[in-house]
Amino acid sequence: MPSLRALADGRHPVVGVVSQPDRPRGRGRALEPTPVKALAQERGLDLLQPDKVGSDDALAWLRAREADLGVVVAFGQFIPKKVRGLPPHGLINAHGSLLPRYRGAAPVEASILAGDTRTGVSIMKVEKEMDAGDVCLVRELEIGPNETAGELRPRLAELAAEALVEAIDQIAAGVASFVAQDHAAASFAPKLDREFARIDWSRPRDEVLCRIRAATPKPGVDLHLRRTGKKLRILAAGPEEGPESPPGRVDASQGRLRIAALDGWVCVSRLQAPGKRPVDAAEYLRGARVPENEEIESL
Repeated sequence: MPSLRALADGRHPVVGVVSQPDRPRGRGRALEPTPVKALAQERGLDLLQPDKVGSDDALAWLRAREADLGVVVAFGQFIPKKVRGLPPHGLINAHGSLLPRYRGAAPVEASILAGDTRTGVSIMKVEKEMDAGDVCLVRELEIGPNETAGELRPRLAELAAEALVEAIDQIAAGVASFVAQDHAAASFAPKLDREFARIDWSRPRDEVLCRIRAATPKPGVDLHLRRTGKKLRILAAGPEEGPESPPGRVDASQGRLRIAALDGWVCVSRLQAPGKRPVDAAEYLRGARVPENEEIESL
């Protein structure tokens, strides 16, 4: 949890930490502490894990901390006005986009899907409307040409930690300037579902590659091969030139796994079969037969 670690290491005291309740995980469904809880306990910080952050018990706990400012990062619960109004300086949030672009739960995936070359972090006031508060600080970074959401997210998390420390210093010094967003320019990035990862191979290749990158590692892009019935998950892919071919055709010649899109080929470089370890495509093809007339099951 880069943000909590940076705040705990900073010069402003952290008087309390609020985390989601522990959830059952794994095959045994045993309760496991959240990463935030684990770090708070490691640092000896006061911790609260409410089912609802606006409950009477949670409010009493928050009031007792007498915090000057609240910091929210990927909390996952609606924060009511009675909580937002407790600290004299309100609550600020680190959001993983250049607001007002991509408000909502999946800004990282949305930026990659759109083919953006830059994204960043916005530090804003927490208001009733999601991600609509005034912004006091923005930091940008470049998106790599083949970068997946899973690779970009930790880089943004580190940038958010740095930006939060800087914003808190400005607020403490009384020099922070909060600017209203252009609400008319807002776009939204809703929570992802399995449909987000469905590939229409009749679309242009660059669009297909952006969706693969945006959906990796979650929800994950799966291939269903029509003739062999095999199922594979794409972990990494890139563009490749080749002869024109009907969209959805699969070519497994010369140790490569390629799939035709509308205007070019997508070369799968790394993949995973159900219940197996991730492997390079060449390694997979050494032990798996893919017929010459293979194709994707559905477009």
